[in-house]
Amino acid sequence: MPELPELSPPAPNADEAELLLAWLDHLRESILRKVADLDEEQARWRPDGALIPLLGIVHHLTQVEWRWIDGAMRGEQVHRSEAEFAPGPELTVAEAVLRYRERALATGAAVRAMTLTQPCADGSGRDLRWVLLHLVEETARHAGHADATRELLDGVTG
Repeated sequence: MPELPELSPPAPNADEAELLLAWLDHLRESILRKVADLDEEQARWRPDGALIPLLGIVHHLTQVEWRWIDGAMRGEQVHRSEAEFAPGPELTVAEAVLRYRERALATGAAVRAMTLTQPCADGSGRDLRWVLLHLVEETARHAGHADATRELLDGVTG
């Protein structure tokens, strides 16, 4: 089976927020590597209708970060839709990757402007530390989906 080069984990960092952001970046990169060389059809492929297409994973995670950072943390109006898992033809792989990278920059800037103990604006009792850990968990979960989908698509692992 073809294998992607190994992706090194982030270095230790005494700054907890920076460490969490580094792990989030690491996981994002592992997902983006899964779509980097795919065409539009391959990026939308699902094994027998199961799992989530790789393009859907990228799009969904972009929306997840927006909802948690701009919505829960900043109190902005956000929404959720099951359609984000299967975007239409108007969203290309290149555009989805660009939006995900832009969202990563926005998330990093927002986190660096807050403290880890800053409470969510949504009144949930959660704080930024909880949100970052959730983003790491959510991204890791979908990185596993991306691994499975890509391996079933064309045998690429890693």
